Order: sequence, then structure tokens, then C-alpha cells
Amino acid sequence: MKLPRRIAYAAIALTGLAALAACGDEGAATATATVPTATATIAAVPVAPSTEPTPEVIGDTPSSTPVTPPVVAKTQRRVKIYSGPSDVPLSPAPDTGQGSNIVQLNSTASAQIGAFVADGQGRTLYRFDKDTAQPSKSNCNGDCAKTWPPLLIKSPGAIYPSGVDPQLVGYVERADGTCQVTINGWPVYYFAKDEKPGDILGQGVGGTWFAISPAGGKTKAAPQAISAPTVAGY
Repeated sequence: MKLPRRIAYAAIALTGLAALAACGDEGAATATATVPTATATIAAVPVAPSTEPTPEVIGDTPSSTPVTPPVVAKTQRRVKIYSGPSDVPLSPAPDTGQGSNIVQLNSTASAQIGAFVADGQGRTLYRFDKDTAQPSKSNCNGDCAKTWPPLLIKSPGAIYPSGVDPQLVGYVERADGTCQVTINGWPVYYFAKDEKPGDILGQGVGGTWFAISPAGGKTKAAPQAISAPTVAGY
């Protein structure tokens, strides 16, 4: 009768591991579940040989080039930062204010401000001059964070950068205990007035907010026609 008791202990242990999901837990163990792949055997059906001539193939035959899956470039506690974009479609959970377990970062070209970083939905990401990068620290909290919502990552989590050096990507713990994505040490944010992918209405606001470049720097000032009015205090 020892086997059922061992099974019960194993179930309790896995439940405990699942509970260790708070961002910033250091040294927490992870459990990996293996999902078996189901295969089906299909009986062969005899097919009569074709009497049609085989068409001549001119030039090289088309071939499908496999996409190389990204590898883990670095880890920060229970968050993995990969070497590039995922090789399979990702569907991050809707952001409920606590972040998502999956974050995508994409370098995006712009004729107005140069290359900047957007999230997986194409929404512009910004940096704040009143923050610090060495050490990483966000100084935008309270009402400021309502105007400039931080890009958060939950743990265990994964970040997939495209056109951004994964060694520059990480996160910093905020005053409220959530974890904010950083690029070259700079915490990154959204702008509440950006309504659709590609909007850069936060560019230059207050002389302190700028779309972040793939290297973590400030992008150049936007033309006045697309600049947003100054947001008091932020």
C-alpha cells in the first residue's frame, strides 16, 4: 500500500511548485511536463499506376527551409530570454495589469524617429529620462503609471526579442512587487494615449519620454505634427 501514498506525495510536491510563480522568486524549482504525441496508423490503399507522363522540372526544386528554434540566451531568475523570436505563433494572455508570462519585443523601423522597439502587437514602448539604468530603477509609479503603464513580465516567463540583443533584455522589480521589462537597464512603458499599433504620440512628452531604441537609447524627436501635448508632471 506504499505506492498510493508516494503518488499523493508527488501530487502535493507538484502543487507546491506551481504556487512558486511570483516574479522574482530566486532558486525556485520548475517542473516540466512531457506531453505524449499520439500517432495514428493508416492502412495503405492500393493505387493504380498513372499513365500520365511525368512533367519535366526546370531549375531547382522548391524546398522548405526549417526555421531554427530560438535558444535561451540568458536567464534572470525564473524568466528566460531567448536568442530571437519564437518559431511558433505565440498568444500572450491579455494584460490584466499584472503582466503576461510571454513578452515579445520587435525592432520596428520608422521614417519619423528611426528604429524603435514595439511589443508583439506593434504597440510602441518608451523610456523615461527620470529612471535610471545603472542600477535599473523605475521612478514612474502611482498616477504616472496610469498614463505610462509599464510592460510587465510574470514568472515563470519568457521574453522573445527580435532585432534586440537578448543580452540587453531583462527586468527590474517595481515598488509594487511587479517586474518590468528593461532594455539595456532602462524600464520600458506604454503610453495611454497611443490607441493603435504604430502610434508614437508619447514621443518627446515633457522632454523626458522617448520611444526606446533597440540598444536602449532615446530615439530622435518626432515631427511636431505627430507629437502629443505635454502631460503635466510626467
